[in-house]
Amino acid sequence: MARLQEKYAREVVPALRKQHGYTNSMQVPRMTKIVVNMGFNATLDKDVMKSLLQELARITGQQPAICKARKSIANFNLREGMTVGARVTLRGRRMYEFFDRLTNVALSRLRDFRGVSPKGFDGRGNFSMGLRDQTVFPEINPDDVKKVQGMDITVNTTAVTDDEARDLLRLMGMPFAKVGAVSN
Repeated sequence: MARLQEKYAREVVPALRKQHGYTNSMQVPRMTKIVVNMGFNATLDKDVMKSLLQELARITGQQPAICKARKSIANFNLREGMTVGARVTLRGRRMYEFFDRLTNVALSRLRDFRGVSPKGFDGRGNFSMGLRDQTVFPEINPDDVKKVQGMDITVNTTAVTDDEARDLLRLMGMPFAKVGAVSN
C-alpha cells in the first residue's frame, strides 16, 4: 500500500468525517484517478516526440496513450492521424505514488513557488493544474532533455462540491496558495 493511501485511511477519512459531518465512511470523498496530459506541436520532430513520450512514461510509471488528430486543419499544418498529444490515466497505487511525488517533490522544485492556485476546480469536485516544465520531477535528468514540455494534471475525486474536494486535497498534502498570492 502506498504511503499516501495509508495516510488517507488513517488521517484524512476521520478528519473529513468530523469536519463535514459524514455519518458513513463511504460518504467521504476520495481520489478516483489522475490524468496527466501532454500536448505536442504538430511539426515536432519524431525523435523529440519519442523522448517526450519516454519522459512521460518515466514520470508516471505507465506507458502513455498517444492522441491523434481527428481531422485536418490547414491553418495549423495539421493532418488527420498526426500525433498531437499523449495522456496517462493513473489509478490505485500508482495514482497515490504520483500524487505523493507531485506534492512533496516536484512542486517544491518550482522556482518562486508560493502554492498551487485554488482556482483550478471545475464546480464538480475535480481539480486541474498545469506545469510548464517536466524537469521538476526527480525521474528526469535535465541534461538529457531534448525539449522542455509542459503538462496538464487533472485530479478526479468523488467530492460533490469544490469545498469538499479542496479539503480532501489539502489534507492529502496539496499546497494551495493563499488567495491573492498565486504563483505560475
